[in-house]
Amino acid sequence: MTDWLRSQPPESDRPGPDSHERIGIRIEIVVVLVVTFGLSGLSAAISLLESALAAGGIGDQSVALNQTASSISFIDLLYQLLRVLRLCGWAALGLYLLWRSGVGPRLVGLAKPVLRGDVVPGLGLAALIGLPGLALYLVAHALGLNVAIVASGLQDHWWRLPVLVLAAIANAVAEEVLVVGYLITRLRRLGWSENASLAASSLLRGSYHLYQGLGGGIGNVVMGLVFGRFWQRTNRLWPLLIAHATIDVVAYIGYTLLHGHLSWLP
Repeated sequence: MTDWLRSQPPESDRPGPDSHERIGIRIEIVVVLVVTFGLSGLSAAISLLESALAAGGIGDQSVALNQTASSISFIDLLYQLLRVLRLCGWAALGLYLLWRSGVGPRLVGLAKPVLRGDVVPGLGLAALIGLPGLALYLVAHALGLNVAIVASGLQDHWWRLPVLVLAAIANAVAEEVLVVGYLITRLRRLGWSENASLAASSLLRGSYHLYQGLGGGIGNVVMGLVFGRFWQRTNRLWPLLIAHATIDVVAYIGYTLLHGHLSWLP
């Protein structure tokens, strides 16, 4: 256990960055975060403030994920697919910038996935995070610290379930590639310690989930600590993608099928 707490960066033969490269990396990180999850974090914080100031406070508010974008079915489908494409584009941006710096996908843990090394740990991480996460959400909502989350706000179209699965996968790819693989790798290059880069990654993950309330923010910080440390120790990103996608698929599809049938589900 202490080895996991004192994770060390992998050995590298590359010389340290000069001042010009350091400035370039810092600018790159800021630009990437402004375009992607950093701006989402600021927006989520404003959303949390708005919920706190609204009548009834945070606990009386609700937020819909995967919202309907048009009353016309095929137009709504196009909007949902564009959202999926945007998230995949964010991940591609992170991978491209790493590749331009000499760090290919294989070096951040995206080698060919294997059953025992990737799928099994991924499902284990999904259970480790997903079940306590559901309990934390229910408790936080009961205490008025979380909004009610409508995991699927899509209308009952024929394409609803496939799109929810695609959205779950896109969320997983964008978050784990950018927030773990990209960000920690670039902070390592700047000389940040493993613990400091892990903390930055986890706080970023928590920030853009603040729209869910304090419970959602704290829960995702914990998720970030577990996922980030797993990646630092194993250098395998596939388990994080599998775990995250599994958690979101279960949440989206489960909510769609069970909402209104379980009294304890907000």
